[in-house]
Amino acid sequence: MPPRLLTIRDVTGAAYLALSIGPLLIGGLVGYWAGRRRRATRPRTPTGPTVAELVQRIVHDARTGIAVVNPFGAVVLYNPRAAELGVVTNNKLDDRARKGADQVVVSGEVIEVDLTPLETRGRQLAAVRAEIRPLGDGFTVVDAADESDAVRLEATRRDFVANVSHELKTPVGAMALLAEALLDAIGDEEQARRFGGKILREATRLGSLVTELIALSRLTGAEKLPELTSVDVDAVVQEALGRARLSLENSGVEIATDGPSGLLVDGDRTLLVTALSNLLENAVAYSSPGSPVSISRRLFDGYVEIAVTDRGIGIADEHQQRVFERFYRVDKARSRVTGGTGLGLAIVKHVAANHGGEVKLWSRPGTGSTFTLRIPARRVNGEKVLARIPAPGVETDLGGAL
Repeated sequence: MPPRLLTIRDVTGAAYLALSIGPLLIGGLVGYWAGRRRRATRPRTPTGPTVAELVQRIVHDARTGIAVVNPFGAVVLYNPRAAELGVVTNNKLDDRARKGADQVVVSGEVIEVDLTPLETRGRQLAAVRAEIRPLGDGFTVVDAADESDAVRLEATRRDFVANVSHELKTPVGAMALLAEALLDAIGDEEQARRFGGKILREATRLGSLVTELIALSRLTGAEKLPELTSVDVDAVVQEALGRARLSLENSGVEIATDGPSGLLVDGDRTLLVTALSNLLENAVAYSSPGSPVSISRRLFDGYVEIAVTDRGIGIADEHQQRVFERFYRVDKARSRVTGGTGLGLAIVKHVAANHGGEVKLWSRPGTGSTFTLRIPARRVNGEKVLARIPAPGVETDLGGAL
């Protein structure tokens, strides 16, 4: 059967169908691509915390105490730190802060208020300062900080300056009086020698005080410590004994020491020698003539311990926590006689701390004292290192040799 030819009616029907469906297809395609573009550019719905939640977290974890106060003086928001500082107690604002908030609402200016607790809480809160700022619409914010450390530091600085002034004036004044007496005794050779010797002792004491003040200033951060190197503990002990030779000769005290240890520490040799020398001189100064002083070394729990033990007058419990303070003396009269500056043990404490260690004290009145300098032992790859294999030896008395 021959193929059927398309008639005009057929063409007209097809065209009509295309014209009818075409716009629908084109419209659907355009709508599909437009929808994809809108979905691609549309911002995604946030899945994390809201801005309000983040602000709440910041306030909650702030180091300062924050409290928001409404126009009626009620607290509408505060963080745990505000409760710790006493700004808010039982959901009520401190009266001083409330009065300050009322003043800020009226004036619109920022003010500072002292919110230090009226009842003492030991050494925890010595000073609390708050800044009160307006937030608008009658709301204010109290921002309080604990400034106890700064207040204590300033008090320590004042005490330190006063003590230094006193300690410097004493030998200087003594030297001036002795110089006048020396001038009056020029014709008397014996008196001149006596006054001259006293001037020399006061000058030596003054020089020691200045030297220790410089050392203490260096240790407390005024000057950067040198790079730490490997230090032989036995060499430190021997050098410290050498420095103490003059004190030993004048006191009649004998020092006994254990055998070589071969231990090493990472540190500054000069500072370690200074610290141990101060412990030795302190032990000698508070020991009666002929009584023994001993030095021992050991490795314990990753630390090298150098212990200096005396059989002197001992230290009562109430003084043991303060003997490491600057210029603190248990027996001031005895310290004047022995020429002490009151800085020796403070220097020992800072030397130990700057080496990552500590100094410990055991003492009993009438029995004696043991000061132990603890410095981390030198380690390589986590293992302790010895300078050499210590030779077996018994306790050696170095008093006669010195």
